[in-house]
Amino acid sequence: MKIILLRYFYFILGIIINSFGIAFITKSDLGTSQISSVPYVLSLEFSDYTFGMTTFIFNILFIIIQVIILRRDFHPIQFLQVFANILFSFFIDVSMNWLSFFQPESFIIKLISLIIGCMILALGICIEVAPNVIVVPGEGVVRALALAIAIKKPKVKFGTIKIYFDITLIILACILSFIFFGELNGVGIGTIISALVVGKFINFINQHFKFLRHIRALTRLK
Repeated sequence: MKIILLRYFYFILGIIINSFGIAFITKSDLGTSQISSVPYVLSLEFSDYTFGMTTFIFNILFIIIQVIILRRDFHPIQFLQVFANILFSFFIDVSMNWLSFFQPESFIIKLISLIIGCMILALGICIEVAPNVIVVPGEGVVRALALAIAIKKPKVKFGTIKIYFDITLIILACILSFIFFGELNGVGIGTIISALVVGKFINFINQHFKFLRHIRALTRLK
């Protein structure tokens, strides 16, 4: 029981770090991360809803899609994604409030803050994934789509589905931005950069941060 609790502790810690990373990326004012692009654009248009609220609603949609696609293969424990979604969305708003003072003006400072945010997000993802408990809604929906597509096209890789999924989100966010504002708002070069570099930071952290091995080792203990 102690080991299970410790694994979920690291999972929750990773979620909290993720939320701060996304907030840091967003505050760079170069565009938010690709997974948060649609909720952020919606939060800019519908000001009664915070970034965290629109993120929660969007992730609930991801969970519903998983249930529809997987049906009986959607394991009941994955309903804990709802709890993870609540934490993630809540801490996005907390992080945005913490960083309310941060308003970078020059492009260099914005770019530096964007890279720092990407590094924080990558660290959070590594810690979240290491204990191997449940998936977050964004990853879960990609896995569900990958399983559905694999029935007809077994050679298509998960990474390929993930790339197309992220591109779809960015395109949808751009379309909504033009519909709402007549220009790009909330989506920008930072969205593209985060899509390109977060994965590389994840690989670096997994390779050089030894404490992640100790977290992964918990999955082998009984």
